[in-house]
Amino acid sequence: MMRTSHFRTLLAGAALASLASPAFALDGADLLAKLNATYATSGVTVTSSNVAVDGSTVTLEGAELKPTGAAEPIKLGTVTMEGVEEDGDGGYKIETVGFADVNATEAESTVSVKDIAISGVTIPGTVKPGTLESLLMYESASTGPINVSNKGKEVFSMSGMEANVTRMDGDAGLEFDATLSDLKADLTSVEDPKAKDTLAKLGMTSLDGKVSMSGSWELASGKLAVDEYTFDFKDVGSLSLSLEFSGYTLDFLKGIQEAIKASESNPNKEEANAALGMSMMGLVQQLTFNSASISFEDASITKKLLDYAGSEQGVTGEQMAQSLKGLIPVMIAQLNMPDLQNQISAAANTFLDDPKNLTISAEPKEPVPFPMIMGAAMGAPQTIPQVLGVTVTANEEM
Repeated sequence: MMRTSHFRTLLAGAALASLASPAFALDGADLLAKLNATYATSGVTVTSSNVAVDGSTVTLEGAELKPTGAAEPIKLGTVTMEGVEEDGDGGYKIETVGFADVNATEAESTVSVKDIAISGVTIPGTVKPGTLESLLMYESASTGPINVSNKGKEVFSMSGMEANVTRMDGDAGLEFDATLSDLKADLTSVEDPKAKDTLAKLGMTSLDGKVSMSGSWELASGKLAVDEYTFDFKDVGSLSLSLEFSGYTLDFLKGIQEAIKASESNPNKEEANAALGMSMMGLVQQLTFNSASISFEDASITKKLLDYAGSEQGVTGEQMAQSLKGLIPVMIAQLNMPDLQNQISAAANTFLDDPKNLTISAEPKEPVPFPMIMGAAMGAPQTIPQVLGVTVTANEEM
């Protein structure tokens, strides 16, 4: 009697397990479909020759990514998603997405990228236009070493890349940052004789540095702010850019995608390109300029350039600097922008006397709609510095 009861219990457990398993099994096809529904906002389609599911791991085999407007898809190969689980709203959360290492050779050049991964991926169950639930979200993306070689010699490398994305409170927008670390370039591999000679005279045989950036994007206003985009190289200098404008909304992005799709569907390419140009001009008028700046902080390259330019003219670097100080006012007089001309001359003189830093910034008192900028450029270009609030300064505290 006990044996019979025990056997029935086992049967009941097996039946329950067989009924329960399908309910908890991941649907790889559904995940890919919802991935593409979300990617549609970005104008991208992902395809796969086969979708395999093993527990909480989903593998896309023969995966390809096709951006809108691209002639050919990007071959991704095998994409492995680990730690996949449904979120209760029909969407998915993925701990990590791993990609096959890249090792591509064309002609005599080879590019290799290792350890490509994305983590903290969220795929919404239902795309909700105008919200972050219409976007494929991730927390971080990274790669390991990246190397480029030519004719068997390494000409470029970096230790890796990392990018991070954080949601603002209330899903009001996103904050992001990225770093490209330990960039190294072998300048002795430059083949152009003139460029090679110039680099040799400047004493530049290699580049060593990093690239970093950070910013934010507000959903409602479409304010995109690139607070920092810096290229910093040892014994050369640091070039930093910043930019802020509004109107870069999801509707704006949708308009761009629709314009590109319309262009692709028109068999008359000349007509299609003209229509696309007109559409883009119309879309750009939805944007508003807030501010921008570009600055350079010297790390000895300016003196080297002056010495080199001077040697080509048979004078010293100091004499070349003095000559430039006299030429700059003459060269910029053609701009017919007196206020800006005086600022440029003063900043150039200060920088050439003691190269530290040079900054050009545009900060209007109030945001300026792009149509106003375009109108000024066509009708009264000399007013642009006033419209944008342009200033030029040198050797200020950074």
